Amino acid sequence: MKKISILLFAALLSCGTAFAKDQSIAYIDMQYILKNLAQYEQANEQLTMLSKRWQKEIDAAQQEARVMATNYQTEQIFLSETMRAQREEEIVKKEQEVLELKRKYFGQEGELYKKREALIKPIQDEIYNAIQDLANEKRIEIVKDRSADPALIYMSSKLDISDQVLRKLGAK
Repeated sequence: MKKISILLFAALLSCGTAFAKDQSIAYIDMQYILKNLAQYEQANEQLTMLSKRWQKEIDAAQQEARVMATNYQTEQIFLSETMRAQREEEIVKKEQEVLELKRKYFGQEGELYKKREALIKPIQDEIYNAIQDLANEKRIEIVKDRSADPALIYMSSKLDISDQVLRKLGAK
């Protein structure tokens, strides 16, 4: 009975080893690929400019709310009850406007997210298609991103196909 168990275990072990040898693995460095694509750099620059413009708009609205609050604090003693209530309401309204601007531009479904999706997603799709084509040509079964794998300690440079992906994309 022990011999059968040992033989069965040895057979399973050799099958698993043979299967692992049949798999071909390659690695890419997505950060390196993106850094070397001009269209990605242009898209990133465009997103940065939009982000700065929207942040300036938000900062201006915040400054306006701060000025309103400061003026209210200094003038509060001289205002009637109705005037105080009106000014407080205006300050709250301005602060809500600031929050709405932040959500509109930088929220989960905000303008920056939508613009990033419109600019970056086509580039990512193009990279994915190039990787898939290269994997099919070279009969690579698994392609991993080494820049996203913190457990990767060492990798032979022969397994890195990042430059080949860049050439397939027409990048220099």
